[in-house]
Amino acid sequence: MIDENELTDEFDDIEEIEEIEETEDGPLFEHYNLVVDPGQTLLRIDKFLSDRLKNASRSRLQSAADEGKVLVNKLPVKSSYKVKPGDDISIMMDYPRRELKIIPENIPLNIVYEDDSLIVLNKPAGLVVHPGHGNYSGTLVNALAWHFKELPLFNSDDPRPGLIHRIDKNTSGLLVVAKTTEAKVSLSLQFFEKTTKRRYVALVWGDLQNNEGTITGNIGRSLKNRQVFTVFPEGDHGKPAVTHYKVIERLGYVNLVECRLETGRTHQIRVHMKHIGHPLFNDDNYGGDQILRGTTFTKYRQFVANCFAMIPRQALHAQMLGFVHPATGEEMIFESELPDDLANVIVKWRNYLSNRNIQD
Repeated sequence: MIDENELTDEFDDIEEIEEIEETEDGPLFEHYNLVVDPGQTLLRIDKFLSDRLKNASRSRLQSAADEGKVLVNKLPVKSSYKVKPGDDISIMMDYPRRELKIIPENIPLNIVYEDDSLIVLNKPAGLVVHPGHGNYSGTLVNALAWHFKELPLFNSDDPRPGLIHRIDKNTSGLLVVAKTTEAKVSLSLQFFEKTTKRRYVALVWGDLQNNEGTITGNIGRSLKNRQVFTVFPEGDHGKPAVTHYKVIERLGYVNLVECRLETGRTHQIRVHMKHIGHPLFNDDNYGGDQILRGTTFTKYRQFVANCFAMIPRQALHAQMLGFVHPATGEEMIFESELPDDLANVIVKWRNYLSNRNIQD
């Protein structure tokens, strides 16, 4: 039997999960999941959880319950609910807010879809998702604060209003943003439960041996360089991550691949592809901004330099996003075309390969 005052350092069934992706900053939400011990006596859920979760006061848990973010057996409950043995509890709390004033800015948004509950955006490369660490303006959140300044969810000092997930500054592609608290809860739980669908397209160095495969390995911040992430032996450091890949097109010294995510770890695709020896093309954080395959000829080196100039970022695009609409229950699937920089560099490699084959 677990004593109600016993901290969960000893509680095996508790798990903290951060469902985020491609970020340079901290998590959007704190996600927890636990199953109540068979010997647990009836106890208010806010008391039960505050005794077991670090940095989770009863008032913070009560606020989460009021917003429908505390679920027992997949149903929202109030903070007065009495936990029972075997209850499956899921909790999602907004990450503690930082002292940061959001200034609304009239920045154009590429809107793919919008209704009363949510908006789907196609983020260009170079746009930071939310303020922090030297990017205190000119971000997607500043743009959202301007476009939705009449909505309660965006009329606050929260630096991450409506954000469900995110992609890195220099990654392009699809993002869904909630416009109501109810939508934010529903969509966040879908990411937490891994029921969303996400597909990326990447240009990577080298000719992959297999047409498709799965990359696994814990991802965590590097112990040598805190600015990048790395793969650790399972159970050592980091958090479990799974990436499925499939070769779309072989272009000689580079391959165009499709990546599907089971998890959403920071820089996941970039780290996993480097781990198997195929860094993303022009990824300066993970070694892809060097000539890793090919010849030593001056003409080839100039060709690669020209390609780098065409796409001055990692060659990664979030092409497809799928989820269940929080209000209608309808499955929504969105796809976006490749941005010009990635599409043009692919054509350039095709032409290079074609000319090389003719010469051969």
